[in-house]
Amino acid sequence: MTISYKKAVEILTAKEKFHISLGLDRVKNILKYFDNPQDKLKIIHVAGTNGKGSVCTILSRILTKQGYKTALFTSPHILKYTERLKINDKNISDKEFLSLIKEVQKKAKKENIPLTEFELLTVIALIWFKKENVDIAILEVGLGGRLDATNIIKKPILEIITSISLDHTDRLGNTIEKIAFEKAGIIKPKTICITTAQNKEISTLKSTAQKLQAKLITPSSSALIENNIATINQKKYIFNLNAKYQEENLELVFEAIKQLRLQGYKIDEKTIQKALKTVKHPARFELLNGINLIADGAHNPDGARALRETLDKTFPNKKIIFIYATINTKDYKKIITTLLHSNDEIYFYDFKRINAVSVKELANFTKVKLKLINNTEEIIKLAQENISTKTPVIITGSLYAIGDMYKDLINGIKKTAQMANLQ
Repeated sequence: MTISYKKAVEILTAKEKFHISLGLDRVKNILKYFDNPQDKLKIIHVAGTNGKGSVCTILSRILTKQGYKTALFTSPHILKYTERLKINDKNISDKEFLSLIKEVQKKAKKENIPLTEFELLTVIALIWFKKENVDIAILEVGLGGRLDATNIIKKPILEIITSISLDHTDRLGNTIEKIAFEKAGIIKPKTICITTAQNKEISTLKSTAQKLQAKLITPSSSALIENNIATINQKKYIFNLNAKYQEENLELVFEAIKQLRLQGYKIDEKTIQKALKTVKHPARFELLNGINLIADGAHNPDGARALRETLDKTFPNKKIIFIYATINTKDYKKIITTLLHSNDEIYFYDFKRINAVSVKELANFTKVKLKLINNTEEIIKLAQENISTKTPVIITGSLYAIGDMYKDLINGIKKTAQMANLQ
């Protein structure tokens, strides 16, 4: 970890920034001092409860492969904040990251604009993307939509709203109707918004689009994923993201490609094939280096349902071993109930985070014997012990928890493989 990156993180995680404060005024006020870069970018804006990160990543990969200089802003990260800001699949450099943070923070202090962590990240992303003269920028909403910092943009070339379900109910409302209203807030007058036909509360999205004279479009094709082969529009593609829940995301991506082509963007079939074959999205049903260990950030009930469906399809009638950790803002009781079947096994990871749910609380809820797993060496050993029985081991519950152990897992897996080769 470089000195530049450490300094950047110190600024980002300062006590006064470590909170969420929805609203657009602070971002609007600071961006005017940087000549409003958001107004000079061609932006695809993506909101939703589940799937938005995958949609953004797949689209970015396709556009990059086609030769467009493509910017990508997503959250959260797994290992480093710099993962959140990419151009052509490459993270922003630590040096540039710190330089932009210092520049924006200096101006924010001078003008008395108290930016939160996410607001600061959003601002430097927009400044960097404009500075680098990207052809197209894909922005993932951080939280909600209507009052999210990314919603400072006035007229995106395309909006996408992925599946909507209950999450962040403390901030977005405790009903699907209220959450759909917040997501619909990214729709701008006379724009094009794509969403799934089966989306919950699609009526809210329709009424919002109608009021704003925007077009709300649902995908015209269905997708099917089996054994790393995606079938869509009667064509087959090798697809590197093998989870069943990616079917809905692929449908949105292909509709987005259709709409972009109508706007004059050239995107050919060979490019799509190459992109889908090589696209990566860490901790989304990710098989870690070929061993019996899968990472998936199923952080809400619908995400858990989608993961369970994928597991049932991929490993029919098999016992599943879960390693679970989460933060206290998640509906972990419903998530665990959705994930676990009667013959499954669950371990609780001792997650070192202030707002982590204690392992005792998790164990008491599940009414099973307290099983702790304290480090990545134990996780790798557990996965290896179950290779012969073909019992899958799944790390899930929180992307923050996965991030907490990710680097050590990857290094541990490499070390184990090297030792095996020497024997």
